Amino acid sequence: MDLHIQFCTTSDGVRIAYSTVGEGPPLVKVANWLSHLEFYWVSPVTRHWARELSKYNLCVTYDGRGTGLSDWKVEDLLFEAWIHDLEAVVDSAGLDQFALLGISHGGAVSVAYTVRHPEKVSHLILYGAYARGWANIGLPQNRIEGLQSLAKLTEIGWGKDNPAYRQIFTTMFVPEATTEHMRSFNDLQRMSSSGEIAAKFWMEVGKIDVLDLLLRVRIPTLVLHSRNDAMIVFEAGRQVAASIPGARFVPLESKNHILLENEAAWPRFLAEVRRFIGIEDNHKTG
Repeated sequence: MDLHIQFCTTSDGVRIAYSTVGEGPPLVKVANWLSHLEFYWVSPVTRHWARELSKYNLCVTYDGRGTGLSDWKVEDLLFEAWIHDLEAVVDSAGLDQFALLGISHGGAVSVAYTVRHPEKVSHLILYGAYARGWANIGLPQNRIEGLQSLAKLTEIGWGKDNPAYRQIFTTMFVPEATTEHMRSFNDLQRMSSSGEIAAKFWMEVGKIDVLDLLLRVRIPTLVLHSRNDAMIVFEAGRQVAASIPGARFVPLESKNHILLENEAAWPRFLAEVRRFIGIEDNHKTG
């Protein structure tokens, strides 16, 4: 499948790379912390996501500011800027209405965008999402300090071929990773961003707080979360689903924050998403 990479410019002058692949009803995937459009299609950690999300939909994905093929030298890496990135991509792609997929911290961005532009979003899909970042969930001070220190470790070790450092993030994102997955995940760290930017991202996701916005979501919403997610606790996903009026919650049997292709939770995820956006009756899942 041909990958069409284009660029658009945000309201604050940042160039954002985005791609459109496939045909059918539009589905926009919000950028994640680890993002690189080209690598997304070849990594064993993410290529099944790219393939399946574009199988029956026009799938629009993008690299957020500071990551992948988008501008790295940017001043503003705050939450509001992430919303501007999404707005710029949607406008450039000429989308009137679409399904919106928010994964991890992209879920909070999706919620904020949906509340701001409810006429644009037909279906909201949240996976591994949370309403409040690690600095806003009442953790003990020593735990907060430990997570803050991880920013410094990130700045120093990001992208370096250090097995001990790599294992910290691999264990959180894909604890059931194979050696191939681990190697690919390490490559993604190296390619997606710099240590300095990654550290800033880590601190900013800790500050996320969209809890008050959840009650204002008024479109069909599907929330999925891995029951033993090692990165974002299951309760965080349950809280999101319970706070959005009428949202459907689907627990998935997995430990991984990024679902791998060979685990049972992956086809369950696809089936639920396709049923939710109305394409299951016409196509087989998988």
